[in-house]
Amino acid sequence: GSTRPRIVRRSPLIVRGSAANPSLIFRAGSAAAMFRMCLGEDSENLSAAEQVAIERLISTRWRLLMDGDRVNTKSEDGSNACAAYLEAVDVAASTLRLDKAPRTYRENFTINYRALFPDQARNYRVDVLEAGFEQYATIWVNGDKFEFSAEAMRRAEALQRAWWDLGAVLARWSEAHRQPQWSQRPARSELRTALVALDFAWASFEHKYIAELIEIEEKARRLIVRAIEHERSVVGFEGVNDPKSLQQVPAFVEAQKRLVGSIGHLNSVANVRRKGRDDLVVDVLFDAENTLKRCDIAERNGESTERLIAARILANDVVESYQAMREYLREVDYCLERVDPHLCNNTGLVQRLVDWEESWEMGTRYMQHEKLLNAVCDLVAEIRRAQTVVPSLTAMCEECDVELFLVLPRMIWLRFLAEPRQHAELLRSLLPHRFSKGDEATGAAEERPWDSEVEAFLQKYRRTRTQLSGRPDGSDGTREQAAWEVLVKRVVGIEGDGCKDTQIDKSAQEQVDDLMHALEPWSIELQRHCPEDWNQCSAILVQCLTRPAEKPKSPFRV
Repeated sequence: GSTRPRIVRRSPLIVRGSAANPSLIFRAGSAAAMFRMCLGEDSENLSAAEQVAIERLISTRWRLLMDGDRVNTKSEDGSNACAAYLEAVDVAASTLRLDKAPRTYRENFTINYRALFPDQARNYRVDVLEAGFEQYATIWVNGDKFEFSAEAMRRAEALQRAWWDLGAVLARWSEAHRQPQWSQRPARSELRTALVALDFAWASFEHKYIAELIEIEEKARRLIVRAIEHERSVVGFEGVNDPKSLQQVPAFVEAQKRLVGSIGHLNSVANVRRKGRDDLVVDVLFDAENTLKRCDIAERNGESTERLIAARILANDVVESYQAMREYLREVDYCLERVDPHLCNNTGLVQRLVDWEESWEMGTRYMQHEKLLNAVCDLVAEIRRAQTVVPSLTAMCEECDVELFLVLPRMIWLRFLAEPRQHAELLRSLLPHRFSKGDEATGAAEERPWDSEVEAFLQKYRRTRTQLSGRPDGSDGTREQAAWEVLVKRVVGIEGDGCKDTQIDKSAQEQVDDLMHALEPWSIELQRHCPEDWNQCSAILVQCLTRPAEKPKSPFRV
């Protein structure tokens, strides 16, 4: 403590005052030397405990792994060896009873760093040493470049010098132990000086480095802070306006645009599990809300709910993922210090962004294109109707059986062949090379907006249907239903039970076989032409066929 140097400094004054008595001088000097020894402050003599601490320090130094002139802290073995050496430095300094550099600056650290540096102990950490040696002038966080100050770099260089100075003293100590006749062991005071110099250089760099890291992290979190501020703005409008008329308030619409823009920016930085899109606009949300209103009106008017299932699920996903993101922003506002500045490391944030991007991407593709949405709704209703004919199809959907993904493209083609105009837009989105561009096409192209091969396949289907039902126009509802059931069973691929229907004649059976044989390459092309588009389409179908009434809510995680 601070009292020990004062006690030692007073001793010579007492001795000089007693110069007339030599024996008293000797006894006083011996007593002072013994007192300094007891305190461990003698410059030459080592206690047994100090000797052990220094030998351990030297031993751990030799175990350090080196990469050229740098300590290896990257590998697990190198990091462990460095940690052992730093602990030995701390123990040696404590055993020699050296004063520590002041570390009161840690009181100003954020809660995260106070957890790493909870008190005034030396607490030498490998990552601080690594930062001092790597001496990176710049770091990248969330795609933004941040620079450390010149002062931080200067203190890093001072830490390196102190580190190597201590190493040189320990090397001489070790050499003197091995070859005492050729080398002289450094004085105890020299070792003390090297340890104190390292501690002060360490504390100086730690202070500056962590303070600048905290500042960088605060800047890196501004993305999420900005989103929180925009969410508060939206809440402010919702609290004073009628929800039914909010979309007519320009300032509210603008506030939502800013919030969605902030979410998109967060998504582009943090969502490493998907594409990280930042081009999804607020119009997707407005379209979804309007779709839900139309579904409610249609249900009140007694329209079939089967045809509305897909539209309601897709719209709900857009709205719910947006609300989940808003709830996250409200929750995280209370624990911003827990947010990892590398935003992609926050599990809860990434999970919500993944759900938001997936839902809004599907909403952009289908909710904003009425013909596509109508085709998907019709297709989902048709598959549900097919489940009543082939119960095994229900099991396939519930279990997401691999066979389901062979059946789905066949069902899409079967529905297109039955209603080509209604489903042309869906097929065009998956096989654009087979279809014209719609409004830009000529009158002849609009009459038949698909190529000759698709037309040949369509004619084959019509001949088969006519053979099965006996009426080319499908006017006989009963026979048309029976023909549809035969085709559905064959498309699902169930052996027996109508797959080879004994109620139809041999000629019709051959027509069905020929159609099913022709269907397979078209199904494969549907899946393989653009796998990403097909995966998204099939995911929507599976979701609409298997999703529970409500999505389970996951607990909050940063």
